[in-house]
Amino acid sequence: MWTDVGNLQGFYNTRLGETAAHVIRGNIRDHWKDVRGKSILGLGYTTPYLTQFEDEAERVLAFMPASQGVCHWPRGGPGKVALVDETILPLPDYSVDRVLLVHGLESSEYLRDMLREIWRVLTSDGRLLIVTPNRRGIWARVDKTPFGWGHPFSRSQISKLLNDTLFVPISTNRSLYVPPSQRLTILQAASAWERVGKRFFPTFAGVLTVEAGKQLYVPGTPKKVPGLRRPSLANAPQAFQKNSRVRSPARTKR
Repeated sequence: MWTDVGNLQGFYNTRLGETAAHVIRGNIRDHWKDVRGKSILGLGYTTPYLTQFEDEAERVLAFMPASQGVCHWPRGGPGKVALVDETILPLPDYSVDRVLLVHGLESSEYLRDMLREIWRVLTSDGRLLIVTPNRRGIWARVDKTPFGWGHPFSRSQISKLLNDTLFVPISTNRSLYVPPSQRLTILQAASAWERVGKRFFPTFAGVLTVEAGKQLYVPGTPKKVPGLRRPSLANAPQAFQKNSRVRSPARTKR
């Protein structure tokens, strides 16, 4: 079940939310050190993490699931957010270089459909980066933050899910060792918590970030869902339609 966008905004406006975002942003940057000339799509609630790429990537866009709700982003500028069905993204095939999924894996009721749709819109050498609560971490056990809602995952569970949806896991990082407390003294020592946690207690991180690439050669043909209609691309941002390779519709027999 998706977390309401108002609750997500409220969390990231707190000192604890700002600290968590700061720590996770650094972990995301460890995966994606250089995104110059790349198009980036955020799915779920990703705006606290996409800001760092705005002046570097060629294009940045945020999709928020209808069950979660939507908010304007960025502040003081033209909106780059769209409300979507996470299983039917209004983008052409092979149109995005990077997809960031935050507060999505643990929330969606249609995990495999969502991941296969992400596979469709990614370029052949594209990358998916998942940020999700660690099943063994303390953050997954405390429901006063969004990381305590939904279904947490272990590293092996994510790897199996990725393999089942035609992705190949590439690398995994762990972060957010600071306890989910609003106490200022604890939050100010977040950097120290990260250093100690990564060295001595790596399996108890609050969050896992898993990067994956597309598996391009697979036996058989995926089954199509009867009656499934893809939304029109008329409202999709032109920047994401440019230079994309869209398959021509098959002719119907008379």
